[in-house]
Amino acid sequence: MSNFFTDNKDLQFQLSHPLMKKIIEFKEKGFIDKDKFDYAPVDFEDALDSYHKVLEIVGDICANVIAPNAESVDQEGPQVINGHVKYARGTQKNHDTLAQAGLYGMSLPREYGGLNLSMVPYVMAAELVARGDAGFANIWGLQDCAETIHEFASKEIKDEYLPRINKGATCSMDLTEPDAGSDLQAVMLKATWDEKQNIWLLNGVKRFITNGDADIKLVLARSEEGTTDARGLSYFVYDKSHDCVKVRRIENKLGIKGSPTCELVFTNAPAKLVGDRKMGLIKYVMSLMNGARLGVSAQSVGLSEAAYREAVKYANERTQFGKAIIKFPAVYEMLSQIKAKLQASRALLYETSRFVDVYKAYNLVAEDRKLTPEERTELKEYQKLADIFTPLSKLFSSEYANQNAYDSLQVHGGSGFMKDYPIERMYRDARILNIYEGTSQLQVVAAIRGVTTGTYLAQIRKYEQTNVKPEHDYLKKQLIAMTNDYEKAVEDVHKANDNEYTDFHARRLVEMAGHIIMGYLLLIDAQRDDDFSGSAEIFVKLGAAWNSERYSYIMDFEQDDLGRFKAVMEESYE
Repeated sequence: MSNFFTDNKDLQFQLSHPLMKKIIEFKEKGFIDKDKFDYAPVDFEDALDSYHKVLEIVGDICANVIAPNAESVDQEGPQVINGHVKYARGTQKNHDTLAQAGLYGMSLPREYGGLNLSMVPYVMAAELVARGDAGFANIWGLQDCAETIHEFASKEIKDEYLPRINKGATCSMDLTEPDAGSDLQAVMLKATWDEKQNIWLLNGVKRFITNGDADIKLVLARSEEGTTDARGLSYFVYDKSHDCVKVRRIENKLGIKGSPTCELVFTNAPAKLVGDRKMGLIKYVMSLMNGARLGVSAQSVGLSEAAYREAVKYANERTQFGKAIIKFPAVYEMLSQIKAKLQASRALLYETSRFVDVYKAYNLVAEDRKLTPEERTELKEYQKLADIFTPLSKLFSSEYANQNAYDSLQVHGGSGFMKDYPIERMYRDARILNIYEGTSQLQVVAAIRGVTTGTYLAQIRKYEQTNVKPEHDYLKKQLIAMTNDYEKAVEDVHKANDNEYTDFHARRLVEMAGHIIMGYLLLIDAQRDDDFSGSAEIFVKLGAAWNSERYSYIMDFEQDDLGRFKAVMEESYE
């Protein structure tokens, strides 16, 4: 039987990263659970072995249940019956199998029935699920809601909901509305305190809600009457058993058709407040969105992996002019670039996941004792890196997933346009990845802080200190040259002292930083495993060409040139 974890040595390589020892020891708080739970690890090696075993189970289910169901789920899709969602048969089978295996709530503490896994293996599981079916990855990935409940809710709410999620209760985060998409400050679903029932009641409409008929819902609502901004929004948890939320319809989407995207009507829906009033968007949703964006990054890498494998398989099987098409330069160049982008986005994904793991682990330690000044400094540093690497990872992994699906379909030629091959579904599924949980344009808005504050440059200079093998020295020199051009481009934009000018060039600057960072990550990986050398060389050379184009554009551009773009827009309004 196939297994999506054991057949992917890149994932096993990432799990062996040197930082994992620190992450696991912090996460396990010195392995104090070993005396309370018989399945808790006793030391680092035992914990890492548990990570491998859990991921092998996930990999088995993804290869032998989720992936075989993907085509039927895409064709059948979910339905609305009496105001509620009925999953496609394959979707229900996927969910039941994972729940029976005890894989929901992987990252939850053991006191709630979880496995207490760190972020890295949890993200790996998300990647594996997405490789099986990117649409089902949405349902699986929404257990991120449990993290928000665990981090911010009262003990009463945690005790009520977290064990249920661990047993397979589904989740959703209900944020967007017909008039509030990316601008969540405009949310108007009303939350009213009912004195008689001693509970909050929710009324209004939500739209584009992934897995909208979930058992447990986290809902952003306006609790402060008369407000119109973020300060009037609070966060609530709603239990489906109240039956006060009806599914008006399921959106008919281009892709990820097994994932029900719903329009919902809330009618006096009883809910409990999560955390403090007026902090819903400012604190809790921002935290949840960071986790969701990391989830979409994993989803994107998983889909890239699936598309790449489909392309390689077809290129080996398809013959033209007497030989397999994989032997033609036009094809093997395309495949090598797909692989380089895949491995680059995966390297960035797990670097980001490790940053998240370390700062969250420090927060756990801080619950039991006061952190030393050095530990507090390190916590802040890792949190800062996690904050700016998360939008970078989401931006690149989702864009590369689209490019890789596009090129993988191209390898198939006319056959790729037919329903006979899975790549057609993957191509459609990929298109949403750089749209939801914040479009690529919004990721740039978040990531530009890493450019303007110098945080990306500082981290790049740290990567630059890595000693490399003599045969890789030329790649390091190329990356240093790219970094110097990036620094000049940032300075050129900065000296204009114009926010609009900075915003105009933001994507070019962010992409220049990203190409350098991913080039270094692949180069560093190649020091531990020479199998990454090929992708490192290909990606660095591609990145140098991409950055040269952006550098030239920025350096040749004048502030007055903005007027031409504005003029074109003004003409389009007429």
